[in-house]
Amino acid sequence: MRRRTLLAAGLAAGTPFPVLAQARQRPVVVAQVFDASPQEQDVAKDFLIGSRAAWQDINARGGLRGRPVQHLNVEVDGTPASIRKAWQELKDNEACIALSGTVSDPVATQLTALLRQDAQAMAHVAPWLQNASVEADDRTFPIFASRQDQIAHALKSLSVIGVSEVGAVFASAREHDLSRDDVARSAAELKLRMVPFRNTGDLSRLGQGLGPGSPALLLFVGGTPELVQFTQGLDRQSRQRYVIALADVNLQTVTQMGGGRTTPIIATQAVPMVTASLPVVRRYREVMARLFDEPPVALSLAGFIAARYTFEVLQKIDGALTRQSVLAAFQRRAEMDVGGYRVAFNEQRRSATFVTQTLLTADGRVVG
Repeated sequence: MRRRTLLAAGLAAGTPFPVLAQARQRPVVVAQVFDASPQEQDVAKDFLIGSRAAWQDINARGGLRGRPVQHLNVEVDGTPASIRKAWQELKDNEACIALSGTVSDPVATQLTALLRQDAQAMAHVAPWLQNASVEADDRTFPIFASRQDQIAHALKSLSVIGVSEVGAVFASAREHDLSRDDVARSAAELKLRMVPFRNTGDLSRLGQGLGPGSPALLLFVGGTPELVQFTQGLDRQSRQRYVIALADVNLQTVTQMGGGRTTPIIATQAVPMVTASLPVVRRYREVMARLFDEPPVALSLAGFIAARYTFEVLQKIDGALTRQSVLAAFQRRAEMDVGGYRVAFNEQRRSATFVTQTLLTADGRVVG
């Protein structure tokens, strides 16, 4: 698929960010580990572009206390061996003071475990850590709503309008294993009957084959290409269905790929609407329009906010920027307003559970 070939063209691993030509000081290195596996590179591409845009804008405005920031992109293929290799290289890179915006969720989960295992003094900031069952320790600082938070938000909306039953469609065995407990727990708390559907082959066939007695409202757990396949099957049915997707889905890409032509899709997202008037969102739109030929989407806004939050904490540090001083600054978990996006950590060491929803109508409009 076209979007899945774009990473190789423009986001090659290890490509350093251009530093300020006039800066004579050694650049500060902030590393971002991104997942180029076929299952996750759609998510990683958008998130990474947003982070790159933010760091380039930061450097254009003077960098970090007058020092340029080298945004080091580290590509992994999602396998444990690849992630361990990347982590080892970053540990050995003495100039690297922090990790920021790790993406995808499976890679963020594995990297969180490696940091805990090695007990390294390295801050793991704003990872795309969707898995609610992963404990955030004193090295990892998640600022985006988890998958469970998103599911709870979506299902609560349904319960408010009197829905008593929802289908849960898992795009793969992997998604089923990662998310079934979160879905079941959220449904039970809201007294909703959950009917699970686990894909074992062709998602289009699964969508087309849902019987008349299956729920009209379907929670879909999977990525953008998988959602397209599923809704293309639903589109062949005469019965109207409504699909609820999570923040890993790009609704604009769903439209481009021909999904949801007659099936309305509601997607949760862990950031404000890309049309919002918040200062950080306005800056994001301006920078993206200036630097990249990419439309504004929720996942790249998340990457932009991840970089901006990292920068805001770093610039408040007094004294030398070392791994130890950086980690100590993030461990304070101070409340922060990142251009209108509020970061406030709870007892589980995760930030506030901000969730919004976007509707992709059957005629292809994205409505926030």
